[in-house]
Amino acid sequence: MELGQLRALRELGERGSLAAVALAMHVTPSSISQQISALQRQSSAPLTFKDGRRTALTEAGRALAAAAIDVEVALERAAQSVTRFQSDQSGTVSVAAFHSAGSALFGPLITALSAPDQPHVRLSDFDVAQERFPRLTSDHDLVLAHRLVGSPPWPATVRVEPLLFEPLDIVVRRDHRLAAKVSIEPRDLHDESWVAVQEGFPLEQAITVIAGIGGSEARILHRINEFLVAAAVVAASGCIALMPRYTADLHDHPELVRRPLIHPGLGRHIDCLARPETLERTNVQAVLSQIRTIALGLTQHRTS
Repeated sequence: MELGQLRALRELGERGSLAAVALAMHVTPSSISQQISALQRQSSAPLTFKDGRRTALTEAGRALAAAAIDVEVALERAAQSVTRFQSDQSGTVSVAAFHSAGSALFGPLITALSAPDQPHVRLSDFDVAQERFPRLTSDHDLVLAHRLVGSPPWPATVRVEPLLFEPLDIVVRRDHRLAAKVSIEPRDLHDESWVAVQEGFPLEQAITVIAGIGGSEARILHRINEFLVAAAVVAASGCIALMPRYTADLHDHPELVRRPLIHPGLGRHIDCLARPETLERTNVQAVLSQIRTIALGLTQHRTS
């Protein structure tokens, strides 16, 4: 049984004629007749009878029409539940992020949402290759993802909310020869040893591009995804590393310095991914607004 068929039967019982039902539902009498005929085919008992020129409901028809009211009530309650859920400022919002974004944003996000009337957040970190970020939206309301400049765009199945563009810098020890430079050209990196991310992760591709521009092949000695660990290795070894400017905090390593690359546009986009329907929720929008504010603050306040 379809909802439209039940509605037609209910309206017929209340309005008394096919013409009156058609007028109320803004369709033709023929359409109403077809709906009721389809419903009749699913019933073993007659639902209507001719009362002179009018079509009236039988006892079985009236019983089914009454049941249709219960269906309408249940649907309205379900719709209201969805509306309340979407408009509820409280409730829990799940946020997933890659490691460096989580390190930079999760603490400030919890602080920003500490008031009683703010949403609760459930936080997770994921160290995944770029193409796997969209899949995380199946299990998390908001997914903070990064995408290297020039890489394929995010799929159309997710909504993309841009947060910031993050340049990539060379990180070296203060006693390294490159530390004396204000900025670094790719050819300056010839014969350097790298601390790089694992194969298949976006920053590895960036290192390959930089080495190619400089006319050499990158010599990678260590593969470490966590930037704090990579920083410790750079400090101990004298290797160099490519690190994001805003989300990799080097304050615990004063012996290290950042130097920008002379390569316009080299960097990564940090975006928030979500399923389109998720962004209809008020509490999700509130959390996203706070994430935007915190991300903007990173670009304004974090320095080397």
